Amino acid sequence: MKNRIEGCRQAALDILKPSRKQFEYALDLHRDALVWDAYGFSPSGISDYSRIEKMKNENASADELTIAKEEEGALKCLFSNEVARIYREIWDASGVDCIFQNAGEEGNSVERMILRLARFTAVTDTQKDLYMRAVFPRDVEKAKTLNKKSLFMTTNGIPLPVSFRNENDLLFYIHVFFEFGVRMMHLTYNRRNLIGDGCAEKSDAGLSDFGKKVIAEMNRVGVIPDVAHCGQRTSLEAAIESKLPVVASHSVCHSLVDHCRAKKDEVIKAIAKSGGYVGIVILNDMLGGTGDINALLNHIDYVAENFGTDYIAIGSDACFNMVKTKPLQIIKRKNYESFWPAEWGKYRVKIDPDYNSLAWTNWPIFTLGMHMRGYSDEDIRKILGLNIMRVCKQTMSASEYVTMIRE
Repeated sequence: MKNRIEGCRQAALDILKPSRKQFEYALDLHRDALVWDAYGFSPSGISDYSRIEKMKNENASADELTIAKEEEGALKCLFSNEVARIYREIWDASGVDCIFQNAGEEGNSVERMILRLARFTAVTDTQKDLYMRAVFPRDVEKAKTLNKKSLFMTTNGIPLPVSFRNENDLLFYIHVFFEFGVRMMHLTYNRRNLIGDGCAEKSDAGLSDFGKKVIAEMNRVGVIPDVAHCGQRTSLEAAIESKLPVVASHSVCHSLVDHCRAKKDEVIKAIAKSGGYVGIVILNDMLGGTGDINALLNHIDYVAENFGTDYIAIGSDACFNMVKTKPLQIIKRKNYESFWPAEWGKYRVKIDPDYNSLAWTNWPIFTLGMHMRGYSDEDIRKILGLNIMRVCKQTMSASEYVTMIRE
């Protein structure tokens, strides 16, 4: 694992070519800063496929196999000392303090969201020597001072019940999932739902009337609206409708790459006006251009130069897999919510995973890149985590629900 981490780091250094002084200064800054991934996944990987192969031989369903695969990736660190050791090695190399963790399955199913949320709740609750459970911004700050990691939970959808009679029934689970520890929710995934159009919908019809009520309830409860997978119009209207910050937690700039997930300037402007931020991904197939660390820095530069450094974060939309895993062969139809148009891969750059300048463990090198491009220490700290902290604090402090439960 060390060889792979070092290979990825060297790949980025070969591109940036820093001086020793620049390198050491940036690493010191990174260690001191609060580093918060605006949307990502804690280290993951399957070291043993025997359980899954056994299930396949017993004719397990596609859903059973998918759930088992995710459990292996998320929970293996609890049952294997070797995986736990590598897990910590990856965390330490990244210098990341907190991740806005993808802890809810794509779509609106309450039951399916609970499955993924339970896994990452178990990780934080049982790995107390590594983690401090974080449900408020102050918890993230405290974990940093204790040299521990934290996960802040987010779901890839608004939890909506299958059976309902009125709008209150539909809105009910927003505060329930807040009580579970969820602090950010996607308004849509790629497709259309009751709230609005996702980024894969060609109609781009925007936010629904019900969607406006969802945003009002999120504002009341203290949950951040995330438009990362929303269509352009839905994103724009959500940012205008919300009284509190709206974010695109893991996205890119449409002016630099014509990708469905990219946000146009008018959307970024509205997000900034709401007080939110755009989290730039570290995925080469979304960044376009050279598909390396310079492509990431170009998107950061674009937001900084056109909208300001108060409105940028890095939302990796990635993790660092502990081991190279073979794909899980499951024959099934595509999930409706997860529809990915084939043309979205047109910007993909083939990169050796052992020599990837955008590897999740390269967060210190992202800091180095910003330092080399002339960003002030203050602005780098904002981009690394303080912008996210500001949005979380503003959202929670304005929450009627938080005030109510504290009283």
